[in-house]
Amino acid sequence: MTPAPRSARLERDTAETRISVSLNIDGMGEYRLSAANGMFEHLLAQLSRHGLMDLNVSASGDTEVGLHHLVEDVGIVLGRALAEAVGDGAGIRRAAHTFMPLDETLALTAVDFGGRGYSVIDADIGDSDLGGLSGDLIRHFLESFAREGRFNLHVRLVTGSNNHHKAEAIFKSLARSLRDALEPDPRRAGAVPSTKGTISG
Repeated sequence: MTPAPRSARLERDTAETRISVSLNIDGMGEYRLSAANGMFEHLLAQLSRHGLMDLNVSASGDTEVGLHHLVEDVGIVLGRALAEAVGDGAGIRRAAHTFMPLDETLALTAVDFGGRGYSVIDADIGDSDLGGLSGDLIRHFLESFAREGRFNLHVRLVTGSNNHHKAEAIFKSLARSLRDALEPDPRRAGAVPSTKGTISG
């Protein structure tokens, strides 16, 4: 019997933004992205390509006041779509971590899909060389994504000096951590990876 696809499609319309996200965890890393900022799209592409998740994002809104609302809302909707696609988490490995180098930069991410949306972001990212995206918005996206995705996320920037490299290494690392954590574990035989019997929180 073919397993059910782990995918989701969500839309969110507010007075500030219009966000549409479709996600397939078991994809090939294909993506179509329209999110009002080239650097933001570049980072989302890392999640898709290195996490082998098919990802479509269409986002627009009140960017005349800045990118805050749009970036935050993409994090919210993408996180909710991921949580829906993961479902009850039956058979997944649940937790993973990845070190990712990029030239002078080394980033570490660790994730746990235990149903608890929480993040600790230990990464000093400035605003230069990010195509108009601020380092603080990158942090805020990660926090929103983890909270709404109901997973625990720790990010540690071990070393680095270039802001572009820092951001890209973090997203590549996160992509690999997500891929490894959500990979089916054949030894679990479809069991939910928790002594509580649930990862719903």
